[in-house]
Amino acid sequence: MNWTNNISNLENCLKSLSARDKAGDETDSDSAFAQWKDRTVQVRENRRTAYLIGNGASASMASHFAADLAKNGRIRTEIFTDLSLITAVANDVDYESVFSEPLRWRMTEGDMLVAVSSSGNSPNVLAGCETAMSVGGFVVTLSAMKPDNALRSLGNLNFYVPAETYGAAETCHAAVLHYWMDKMILNPTTDQQAVFKK
Repeated sequence: MNWTNNISNLENCLKSLSARDKAGDETDSDSAFAQWKDRTVQVRENRRTAYLIGNGASASMASHFAADLAKNGRIRTEIFTDLSLITAVANDVDYESVFSEPLRWRMTEGDMLVAVSSSGNSPNVLAGCETAMSVGGFVVTLSAMKPDNALRSLGNLNFYVPAETYGAAETCHAAVLHYWMDKMILNPTTDQQAVFKK
């Protein structure tokens, strides 16, 4: 594949972005992003927490966007990539529980979980989503690869791109997360002052 074809492939994947609700009903992308933004604003205004999870490159994205949301959106964020925490849970419980266990301890109703998985079938990410839903969290999923992947049906909002490679999936997921984050950036002179006064 040459560079032009690669760009075209990414463009097609992003244009084919699918957004489904908890019931599995398709919704248009703009409406889905608007709902995601509104729920994130609620998280900020109610001083709740947005958790982000993923493995490998998706873990890097979780860390990246948790930092950006905290700095630019003044949203309380948390990730579970601390080496001591991961190894303790993996050793004492199992690796499948590295997200679900800390979410069980910390997440409460009104919090948000953003779960990123290229395959949509990572057992620890699926377990984390199930735990988040069970405690009343609002769950947003990002997946790719096969359209019937398990993650695509676990969230309140489920974004899916028909990317067939990890590189394409990760690039598209980064674009989706940047678009969401850009909607949450506060104006440094007005919006942030309003948040700080609360």
